[in-house]
Amino acid sequence: MNFTKMHGCKNDYLYIDCTKNELENPAEVSIKLSDRHTGIGSDGIILICPSTVADFRMRIFNADGSEAEMCGNGIRCVGKYVYDFGLTKNEEVRIETGVRTKEEEAAGIIPENCIRILKLTVKDGKVASATVDMGRPILTPSEIPVISDKDKFINEAVNVDGKDWYLTCISMGNPHAVTFVDDTKSLDLPVIGPKFEFNKIFPNRTNTEFIKVISRNEIEMRVWERGSGETLACGTGACASAYAAMLNGLADDEVRVHLLGGDLIIKYDRNTDHIFMTGPCETVFSGSITI
Repeated sequence: MNFTKMHGCKNDYLYIDCTKNELENPAEVSIKLSDRHTGIGSDGIILICPSTVADFRMRIFNADGSEAEMCGNGIRCVGKYVYDFGLTKNEEVRIETGVRTKEEEAAGIIPENCIRILKLTVKDGKVASATVDMGRPILTPSEIPVISDKDKFINEAVNVDGKDWYLTCISMGNPHAVTFVDDTKSLDLPVIGPKFEFNKIFPNRTNTEFIKVISRNEIEMRVWERGSGETLACGTGACASAYAAMLNGLADDEVRVHLLGGDLIIKYDRNTDHIFMTGPCETVFSGSITI
């Protein structure tokens, strides 16, 4: 199997071209290849597939084999892959995301925010960065999902391991719980992260962002990702964090998010109610492996 290892802000995945041949057992492949000691090493694998509703479709499998609906850093790298490897020469690309049921696919139903539009920045014939229309942030608890009888879940107290944490829950195509902290560096994420991920109020588990507001245009973030653990960056998490800061009156409409692996620019457009994410996408190496 041929693959290309790529990263956005050091959030690394193995990208596999499935436009002509389908990969069998992708969950098992992701578990095997993501291992950083006995495999190649990555946060998961991303399959680039044909789409009937967009230019391409991306499927994301976490390091534990679970399938994710969306990956912000990953989708920028998909844009780079399809351009750099000649699958398209368009500098605007439409990517289908999400996990549709067989019934939805058979009926041609396209869920909201299923298709993301990328604008690629090309330098010397290669994509250097991309801006992604990440769609409308979802605040309805049942659609995130988070169990709640409230219309929105903004700065609500949730007891995790005997301590009240104030969470703002948002879906960017996948679930996020954002909490504000005074210091991101001292957090023991391997201990507390799973307690958020598997909390009973999140029926599909959740990604959790721990953020410190530096100014109205700058925040610092660490993330515990559902199915992968702590990662060096999370694009959808950066979008959720910036928007959570806006909802809580702590940030303006454009925010630079400092991640462990680099920076992302998140901009909220009040006219469209869409969030736009701009950031780098880089190729590490390509290779082949017997699976």
